[in-house]
Amino acid sequence: MRIGIEAQRLFRTHKHGMDRVAFELIQNLQVIDKVNEYFIFVKPDQDKSVIQETSNFKIVEIPGNLYPWWEQFKLPKVAKSLQCDVLHCTSNTAPYSKNIPLITTLHDIIYMEGNLMKLLTSKASLYQKIGNLYRRCIVHRVVKNSKKLITVSNFEKENITKFFQLENHTIETVYNGVNEKFKMNLETEYLKKCKTVHQLPDNYVLHIANKDPRKNTLRVLVAFQKFLNQSKLPYKLVMLGCKEEDLTLSLKEINALKLREHIVLLGYVSDNDLPAIYYFAELFLFPSLREGFGIPIIEAMACGIPVITSNTSSMPEVAGNAAHLVNPLNTDEICEGMMKIILDENYKGLLIQKGMLQSKKFSWEKMAWQVLEQYKQLYNEINTESYDKRK
Repeated sequence: MRIGIEAQRLFRTHKHGMDRVAFELIQNLQVIDKVNEYFIFVKPDQDKSVIQETSNFKIVEIPGNLYPWWEQFKLPKVAKSLQCDVLHCTSNTAPYSKNIPLITTLHDIIYMEGNLMKLLTSKASLYQKIGNLYRRCIVHRVVKNSKKLITVSNFEKENITKFFQLENHTIETVYNGVNEKFKMNLETEYLKKCKTVHQLPDNYVLHIANKDPRKNTLRVLVAFQKFLNQSKLPYKLVMLGCKEEDLTLSLKEINALKLREHIVLLGYVSDNDLPAIYYFAELFLFPSLREGFGIPIIEAMACGIPVITSNTSSMPEVAGNAAHLVNPLNTDEICEGMMKIILDENYKGLLIQKGMLQSKKFSWEKMAWQVLEQYKQLYNEINTESYDKRK
């Protein structure tokens, strides 16, 4: 079988959810499948050292700066020329072309929710707005043309099935995983080095921020201010993925500029340092408004950190009974969750124990095996159809 995988996000320095999933999928397929041929389609002029070519894995560079043109025309043309039996598009979009059997991963359809004006006037970055607009324009046809769909949670599967009325369409839930480095006993020297390099405070709550309003950073700031006022404890809020100018705007919006002295901004950190940053945190705050999955939930759990997350969308499914669930719109609930975890050692210990067990349910290798099975099923279905037509 000759399998093409669209992975134009693969070599980004700062990997987000979809980027990380594509990266882990390919790395684990390299381990479990030595038989089938793979063509990894990427854009040129990127650092490709993170993935090594092997006898059955080839990196194929496809030039083109404008992504819609790259995806709709160049990608299917190259995949067809390489005689791919299956093309797997990993990032919510795919070519219109029917010339090649297509599997599409829809991580979520958040970009389809709400009207167009709401999308265009949101606080998301211009890059995010353009990407979401492109997805809105093509996703109906992509769903129609895909031979198989993959999504990352049963919540999202139900959501996609209802939205696109997929009564007879094949859609498979394949859970994301957690990298083994989050589960390891971390070396003392590594931990000391990371704490020094990033100047981590002794007592802190961790939050992964984003300009996207659905990450709920504004309410996290309000809840943390309430926590400081009520607890009188010397805690800091460590924020990943947030720029100084964005934080300043958020603090002005909630009239809390004085809160800045209690916040540590780390920006983007390397994947290698992430486990240590989780490790030193007292708890992890992830009260997102909407997620297709929520990989950071199980990363934090694997590191032995109690998690506060939302009681909405996919998050209860991913967290199970191992997190403190809150209404993400209620800053009092978020604050109360922080107070309970930090002041009640027994409750904190119970969440840590349950969280570590919950994280073991998720594996990138298991995910890769399930995706490989989808490739095999589609390949067999196509061959069966071809045989029936010849009869």
